[in-house]
Amino acid sequence: MPLRETVPADDQEAAGLRDYLLRGGFLWADDFWGDYAFQVFENEMRKALPSATYPIVDLPLGHTLFHMLYDVKHFPQIPSIGVWLGSGQTSERGPLSATPHARAIFDPNGRMMVFISHNTDFGDAFEREGENRDYFDHFAADGYAVGINVILYALTH
Repeated sequence: MPLRETVPADDQEAAGLRDYLLRGGFLWADDFWGDYAFQVFENEMRKALPSATYPIVDLPLGHTLFHMLYDVKHFPQIPSIGVWLGSGQTSERGPLSATPHARAIFDPNGRMMVFISHNTDFGDAFEREGENRDYFDHFAADGYAVGINVILYALTH
């Protein structure tokens, strides 16, 4: 059930997502850049999870998620391989997305339902790392460390 950037989720999709998450489901939202994209994401999430009950919070590096198997000491900014090869930069929107964010939404009992990686693209660290050795050397280790920790956390909490 994708959350789309240009078309709002309808009531049925929002209800389905809310039901999935409240019954123990987990969602990792990744690869969206800048304040506008975050506002669109939040607006769509609010159709399923109202902000008064389910605030979006910054996730500190001391959180258990970052220490499941790998000890993550910094939250990396991983660009798409195209941005990296074209410019060598990590921010896909320049100053508008210069800082990567780890955020989360918890249920009232403290269970993380949504992990949000904003201004970074972990998907490319997983799927594109074999295409270019320089890209692999710069991003695969950090990408897999966070990714494996997220999976382990979601399966055990």
